[in-house]
Amino acid sequence: MIAGVSPDLPHTHHLPAGKEWGLRLLRAPVGLGLRSWWRVRVHGREHLPRSGPVILAANHLGFLDGPALVAFTPRRTFTVAKTELFHGLLGRLLTYVGQIPVDRHEPDTRAIRRAVQVLRAGEVLALFPEGRRTGGEVNHARGGAAYLALVTGAPVVPVALLGTREPGHTDAQLPRRGAPVHIVYGPPLQLPQTPWPRRRTVVAEWTERVRQHLAEHVVAAQSLTGLPLPGPPKAKSHLTRG
Repeated sequence: MIAGVSPDLPHTHHLPAGKEWGLRLLRAPVGLGLRSWWRVRVHGREHLPRSGPVILAANHLGFLDGPALVAFTPRRTFTVAKTELFHGLLGRLLTYVGQIPVDRHEPDTRAIRRAVQVLRAGEVLALFPEGRRTGGEVNHARGGAAYLALVTGAPVVPVALLGTREPGHTDAQLPRRGAPVHIVYGPPLQLPQTPWPRRRTVVAEWTERVRQHLAEHVVAAQSLTGLPLPGPPKAKSHLTRG
């Protein structure tokens, strides 16, 4: 069967100027704030290409993951985030800096087109193949990273996030002040750029390759930093006031 939303994907190499400048202005203060609160360490910057489109595929532990990637990746970075975050003040801020909302429960052609536009403009796009916050082992993956790499030819750089959630915390809790946070970039995985139509079997095969590449990198990053994964997130309490 054929995979893909449509052969009519965006071909523009330009992004709205406001989105670019909004993201550029936000990175420095966010990075400063994170470094003032946690002991942030970045490893493997040399694995990130200095120019051209790049897909960052990261494990997903907690709320801090997205801001950390945007603030500390050496290049300007756009992220794909669940639509539930795009409400209120946070939603307006995410929209202002050009971040991409995605519906996790059904195919989202608008998000795919926006992601392709970012990559064809030669930018960096970060996403979480697991699709939700987990223990971070990357035991499963959705097909977004592989699909976008096949469409655009962008290399997939694995990123291990460690310390962004502590053991026993819910996925919305932040680490204690002064805790170590490690961002570890790994060697890129190059997928063959594949013209439309793209077979679902091909996308599935490369999705598994991306998952394995990221999972192996997460294991290596734990050895490098000495910081283990925190385990599954604690379930949120639904107790009501009596």
